[in-house]
Amino acid sequence: MLRDPVQTIGNLIDKQGVSFISSVGADGFPYTKAMLPPRRREGIKTFYFTTNTSSLRVSQYRENYKACLYFCDKRFFRGVMLRGVMEVLEDPDSKQLIWQEGDTQYYRQGVTDPDYCVLRFTAHMGRYYANYQSQEFDIE
Repeated sequence: MLRDPVQTIGNLIDKQGVSFISSVGADGFPYTKAMLPPRRREGIKTFYFTTNTSSLRVSQYRENYKACLYFCDKRFFRGVMLRGVMEVLEDPDSKQLIWQEGDTQYYRQGVTDPDYCVLRFTAHMGRYYANYQSQEFDIE
């Protein structure tokens, strides 16, 4: 079913305008949120997102790094779930790495804004759904 997961899933991800990220709350339940697409993607293993340091999601990832990403192509009713870990990065290099012109709309103080941070997701496994079938795969 999946001959080349990196290409097939990478293409699916790159065409989506929305990403879904999940964290685990202090109550042990999952929390899912729609986000803009990742700012940077390295294969299907590493993804970078911008977010507010003060957000609920950041506090949850600091307590429990377990995370999921989900990308859905509603036109062809296919999707991919990636399971792994999320890191909260606040160092200047990471913040500069994915900063874009216009981000001051969200982070008024610019790239050094204390309420701007980077979420780096590292996938360990995935589950791809297409043609009424699911297939799990490892990510190395």
